[in-house]
Amino acid sequence: MFAVVRTGGKQYRVAPGDKIVVEKLDGNAGDTITLGDILLAGDGSDLKKTDGLKVSAEIIAQAKGEKVTVFKKRRRHNYRRKKGHRQQHTILRITAIGDHKAEKKPASKAEKAPAPAKSEAAATAAAGESVEAKAPKAAKPKAEKKAAPAKAEKPASKPSTKNAAPAKGGAKKAPKGK
Repeated sequence: MFAVVRTGGKQYRVAPGDKIVVEKLDGNAGDTITLGDILLAGDGSDLKKTDGLKVSAEIIAQAKGEKVTVFKKRRRHNYRRKKGHRQQHTILRITAIGDHKAEKKPASKAEKAPAPAKSEAAATAAAGESVEAKAPKAAKPKAEKKAAPAKAEKPASKPSTKNAAPAKGGAKKAPKGK
């Protein structure tokens, strides 16, 4: 079953078990509230009457939205104003629409306590096999990387004079013009 509800000036399509974020509503986390402004209700493609229909929801948390920066400027008048704003929100979980309740989800694996399991060695010993037979195979060592063939070095040539500093005690150039 689904319903379209109006709260905080906005409309939301909800079903039992859905989580929605709405404008701030009064209440604390864990409180149950009812949304009475039902615009549309239906089950699949059938529409139902909304007279007296209520949507019950549980408040999960009261939170703030993303920061919005408001910047005003009037050019050539030396007028600049910068303000920030974070809207207050309420996070709701829809628990029931009319008499349709949210389905309970099975508990996750993390919440269930695992049954005490036998160790692999104890399980194989109980089965009558040797532990060595069941031991995992040793990983083969990775093949060593082959060294790249060394590049042939160029024969010694004249040193580059582009960036080299002049040698000490070397001959100085004679001044031009005489």
